Amino acid sequence: MNHKKIVPHPSWLMIEGGRIAARATCPRPIIKGMLFNENATPFLATEYDALMEKTVPFYASFHEEVFHLVHVLQDTPNQWLDTGGGTGTLLMKALPLFPSTRFFLADPSAAMLEQARVKLEAVGSERVSILPAAGSQDLDTKLASQFDVITAIQCHHYLDREQRSAAVESCYRLLKPGGLFLMFENIRPGSERTIEIGKEYWKAYLIRKGRSREAAQNHIERFDREYFPITVPEHLSLLHKSGFKTADLFWYSYMQAGFFAIK
Repeated sequence: MNHKKIVPHPSWLMIEGGRIAARATCPRPIIKGMLFNENATPFLATEYDALMEKTVPFYASFHEEVFHLVHVLQDTPNQWLDTGGGTGTLLMKALPLFPSTRFFLADPSAAMLEQARVKLEAVGSERVSILPAAGSQDLDTKLASQFDVITAIQCHHYLDREQRSAAVESCYRLLKPGGLFLMFENIRPGSERTIEIGKEYWKAYLIRKGRSREAAQNHIERFDREYFPITVPEHLSLLHKSGFKTADLFWYSYMQAGFFAIK
């Protein structure tokens, strides 16, 4: 396979030679049957995009709202990093909307990045650099670039609190002054009762999208076992503690929320 159309970023050339392995500290959920399974085989990365739409309510809207807010706050960013970007779907959508932007894709899963490579080569884009597999918390020690925009869509809730803090701080350090950080995450509602309501609400969505009741229940039971959401106030506190002076919620539905922060 010819990989020449996807250009490695110069600051990563030595790291690529050292072959950074995918980090287990930020596992990417892969589909096995109709359930997400952290131990599924890499070829199932091909199924990831289709299943996300059936698993996370309004998933496509996350991307649309990101683009709308970037247009308002940055308009024509020079460099954009998508961390935890999986198979590159967000960047595939962004390419025609931001025709002068240089994009960089990071993810802890080498299998996901290989799927992204295939997709991006199919459209012949030379404005995307696929970075070696690494989680957000490791990127600021590897990258020399500073970015106008960093996006992290549904990837940090697999981290524990210490790793999550490291991931957000890494994103802060990688931004230029005035740079924009956009993050969507599963969130923890504010009380035990509202957590249970949120779970039942999400489970009903999964059933409407074709899951069996057992499969939907199994997925909901991953909460606090396989991923570790925090509350909206905790997210905002973390953003401010990481150094962001401006940070707020800009999107919320079911048990997912979108946040923006400006360095």
